Amino acid sequence: MNIKAMTAVAVVLLAPTFAYADADDDTMVLNEDISMVTKTAAPAHLSDALDEVMSGWHFRSDETQAMQLDDFDNPGMIFVEKGMETWAKVDGSEGKSCQSCHDDIDSMAGVKATYPKWNEAAGEVRTLQMQMNDCRENQMGAKAWGYDKGAAINMEAALSSVSRGMPVNVATDGPAQSTWEMGKELYYARTGQLELSCANCHEDSYGLMIRADHLSQGQINGFPTYRLKNAKLNGVHSRFKGCVRDTRAETYKPGSKEFVALEMYVASRGNGLSVEGPSVRN
Repeated sequence: MNIKAMTAVAVVLLAPTFAYADADDDTMVLNEDISMVTKTAAPAHLSDALDEVMSGWHFRSDETQAMQLDDFDNPGMIFVEKGMETWAKVDGSEGKSCQSCHDDIDSMAGVKATYPKWNEAAGEVRTLQMQMNDCRENQMGAKAWGYDKGAAINMEAALSSVSRGMPVNVATDGPAQSTWEMGKELYYARTGQLELSCANCHEDSYGLMIRADHLSQGQINGFPTYRLKNAKLNGVHSRFKGCVRDTRAETYKPGSKEFVALEMYVASRGNGLSVEGPSVRN
């Protein structure tokens, strides 16, 4: 067998297999109090691709869904509590905590819903973790946290938790548009030995089973998310890294300009869905 034929066989063996399974029509009410928007009309920029956007919650089992409905059952809330402890903790040469400038963490309600977004002073699009580290370095005189690492992901989860139920509203115009366009290009680019794009799974094939898992639309309104698979809180850049790696391609690093752009584009695909993080997923 020649090299070309051997490569073709390898690709076939590695390629994902699909079976049909649909999203459910369940309703999410968090803590028997907050009604969450988990299905809504697709934003205008998706009108040629999707009519409706849906939270990944609809593609999970009843048991996994139930874990997210009550904070006492949601294992991700342990990390939220750690983030809230850090919020009030003084760190760095300036003798400040997050609370020193922003008061109680509830004052940050709605912030998570708008990120990533353009930062005029910095002249760049920033993710929430980038902005957190800017505050640490320039306001607190503290060391930056590692991207998607313990303290950073805990704080992002805490900030997300106070925005739950609020609609994702990521701006895609103005000076941020070029970054958004870069993210869109990455979303539709086929990569790796399997020649798969984000869109192949999450736009063309959502609702199908890929091996033992149920493909969602890949919405990120639930991040950070607690994954039962690895029993920890996961950031969206780490999830991007895993997806790219699964196409058998070289991947980017969390915090890279590529993943910042991709996060902005993917977040905007979920505009109108409620912020859910920390969510619970497989």
